[in-house]
Order: sequence, then C-alpha cells, then structure tokens
Amino acid sequence: MEHQQIITYQRDMFIEHKLDVIGQSAVREDVNGAKTSLAGQLDKASTQGRVFTEELIGMVCSATNISRAYKQVKKNKGVAGIDNIPIGSFADWYAREGNELVDQILRGEYLPSAVKTVEIPKPNGGTRQLGIPTVKDRIVQQAISQVLTPIYEQVFSNHSYGFRPKRSAQQAIRQASAYVADGHNIVVDLDMKSFFDEVNHDKLMYRLSERIKDKGLLKLIRQYLQSGVMVGGLAHQRLKGTPQGSPLSPLLSNIVLDELDKELEKRGHYFVRYADDVSILVRSQKAGERVLLSVCSYLTTKLKLKVNEEKSKVCKSSATKFLGYTILANGIITIAKQSIERLKQKVRKLIKRNKGVKFESLILDLSPILRGWLNYFRIASCKKLLHNLDAWIRRKLRCYRLKQCKRVITVKRFLKSLGITSRQSWILALSGKGWWRKSGCPQAHQAMNLKWFDYLGLYNMSRNYVLLQN
Repeated sequence: MEHQQIITYQRDMFIEHKLDVIGQSAVREDVNGAKTSLAGQLDKASTQGRVFTEELIGMVCSATNISRAYKQVKKNKGVAGIDNIPIGSFADWYAREGNELVDQILRGEYLPSAVKTVEIPKPNGGTRQLGIPTVKDRIVQQAISQVLTPIYEQVFSNHSYGFRPKRSAQQAIRQASAYVADGHNIVVDLDMKSFFDEVNHDKLMYRLSERIKDKGLLKLIRQYLQSGVMVGGLAHQRLKGTPQGSPLSPLLSNIVLDELDKELEKRGHYFVRYADDVSILVRSQKAGERVLLSVCSYLTTKLKLKVNEEKSKVCKSSATKFLGYTILANGIITIAKQSIERLKQKVRKLIKRNKGVKFESLILDLSPILRGWLNYFRIASCKKLLHNLDAWIRRKLRCYRLKQCKRVITVKRFLKSLGITSRQSWILALSGKGWWRKSGCPQAHQAMNLKWFDYLGLYNMSRNYVLLQN
C-alpha cells in the first residue's frame, strides 16, 4: 500500500511539473541535458504541423489539476446533472471513487454521462438550450480545459476576446471603438444560427488532432462531444454541436472559430470576435455587403456552420449593438437601448416577484444586480443615463413601498415617521392618484429621499460610475 502511494505521489509530482511547464513556459532539461523552453518546442513543432503534446491525459488526471478543476467548478456553482449529485458532495465521492475514475480515464474506459438539457429564454425572443453535465463530468472537462488552454493560447488570434484568460468583453469593445474612430464605421454584423448546436464533430476533431498527439485525450473529448442528451427522460445521441454550458465548450468553440479568425486576418479585415459574436468593420456600405456575402459563403462551405441571414446585416456602428454596447460614429462607446430595457425588465420582474416581502430584503436582492450591470458597462459614456436610471429605480421602489402600506392611515403614518408633516402626509394618503403617480409627488420624494435609500443600502450607479472612472 505504501509503495503504491509513493508511486502515485511521484506520478502526480511529475505531471504537476509538466503542467506548470506548459502554463508558464518554464525551462526544462531534455534527454540530452540541453535546456530548452517548452514554448520554443511548441513554436518549432508548429512550423512542422504538429506540437509536442504527449502525456496530456496524465496531466489532466493529476491530483493537482483535478483539485484546481474542482475549485473552479465549485466557484461557478450550478445545479446537479442527471445523477442529482450536487457539487458539494463531489469531494466525499472523489475521496472514495477518485482512483477508479482516474484509472478508467487513463485506460480509455471512462464513459461520460448523458447531459441534462434546460431551455432558457433569449433576450430577443426564442429559447436557448443549455446542457448540464454531471458534476463529475464538469470537473473532468474543466481539467481538460486547464491543460489545453495554455497550448492554444499561443496560437489564438489577437482579435478573439471571448472565454480567454486576461481578455474581456470590454477589451473587445475598446478595440472596435478604435476601429470606428479610425473611419471603419460600417459594421458587418454576422449572426451564426445556433452556433453551439451546429459544430461539426469530425471537423473539430481534425482541428484538435493537428496540435494534439495524445490519442487517449482525443478519444475522451470525442466521447464528450457524442455523449447523449437527456430529453423527456430519454437519452438521444448527439451527432453535432457542443453542449452550451459545459466547461469545455468555450475552448472548443474558440478552436473552431480560430479558423475564421485566421481567414479574416489573411484577408486584411479589421474585426473583433467574442465567442460566436463577430463584427467586421469596413469603410463603406458597398464594401460591407461584399464582405458579408464572402464570409457567409466561407462559414457555410468551409466551416459547415449556418448563418442567420435575417439577422446578419451591414449597417452603421451606431445602428447596431455588440455585446450590449453601441459605438457611435466618432468611436464613443454607449450602452445599447436593448441593454437598458433589459435591466428595466429585470427590475420590474424582481419587484413583482418579491411582492409581500420586507422592503429591506428587496433592496438586498436588487443591489447586486445593479452593481454587476454597472461593472459590465463601466467603460461606456453614460453618466447622465445612469443618473436617470437611478431616479427611475428609486421611483419604482417608492411606488412599491407605498403599495405595501395598503390603507390610507398606514400611508399617513409611514410618511409621518419619515419626517413629513401630518397635513402633507394626509394630503398624499387621501389623494385619488394611483400608486405610480403618488410615488412621484413631493411628499414621497421628501420622505424616501436619497439619504434614506443610502441608509437602506441601495446601490447608486451614477455615484459609483464616477468612482470607477478614477
């Protein structure tokens, strides 16, 4: 038993070292004793068509890598898969069954479970199908992603920003803004139809095999691609697509679309891509229409992907949105109207859902939504807009709080408790106006003023926007 533990420990230490080498381009001694960086080997091998990536399946299964994957999946939270085992139970399960799981993967005998599917509404109508693997499969997929990401980061395009370390949607918007400010203010807005559902498995596996030599890892990835989809209690074979929502899908989507990036670079286009959102920026409408036809043809014939011709368009940058933003002709970044309306809908829904709960609890639920929304849109020029949004949200909350009073006498007592005179409190309480109109009256503003909302902890977007700019 002790001998086996020593062997396992030595194997994990060796694999952990190799993982660190890939991630950090550390210098190592090769067989001949010469010191060579793995990054250099990758670059050299790339020119020969393939890269040095043996023993990757062992790196995936190392205790250190699995531990990192577990922490990441736990951090992302999420619900249980078809086995109904929650993330919190994985540690105990792995302590009992972990060795068997690793052995099955290394022997090539591991079979992923079917993926549970759920449908969520899209912002622009329709639904999007999400796949929820079991916690065990999510952790294995995350472990694979952690090993492959450093390898592919060396070859991915600088125009790609989605699902990549140290890259963000804000960086993509800033780059697009720079192109627009330089005169490329016509956007070729490509809309790929159900991209995650249309990925061709054979083509994806061929792309992977161009850089990955580990057959065991390639087999495991194909098994994940072809794992069944649980619909209505029955498992259906998946012949194409990658389940949106799995930890491995973002990396695989970038591998598929990196071919598009390279093609656009070869043609000399100015573009930015975030996952399957692609915007190509040109100087004229005529050039844009020509590029749209050419790129759509490339996507359908070469990459075997479908293009939504109804939603794909050529227009001025100020007439469309990209990642929730709109870029004006001079390169100024603003928030798209659809994004503003979506926030308002979310606020309305939250207030309606929390009907009857304590007002303080509503503020507690609302503030994180506002904070997250502002953090995402912090790079936009929107100070006046945020001031108006804050005012609208406070009025919605005043209306909600007055409604909670229900009776005339309760409204009067509430207003008086906040410093409004008895006479003014009675005037508003006895008013025949509806709740929304009452919430806009001076008495409501004086009682439930900015200082009162600050005391309750409501997140003030316009004030925090100024702080974020410093």
